[in-house]
Amino acid sequence: MTTNNDTIIAALLIERAGYVRRNLPARIKAVDAALAAHGHQRETAALDAAVERAVQPKARRRKP
Repeated sequence: MTTNNDTIIAALLIERAGYVRRNLPARIKAVDAALAAHGHQRETAALDAAVERAVQPKARRRKP
């Protein structure tokens, strides 16, 4: 039987995986803080992204 805390940790880990895939370091750190608050220890990888973007920038058209 899982406890409510286990369910919250599982949801946070899924959320964190999505942020890692999208390379959103600030949100990853926020989820890591929430995981730590719930008693989950996690190794964090170093993130090198300087700019966080929620969406990809539009591609520019080439001039003919």
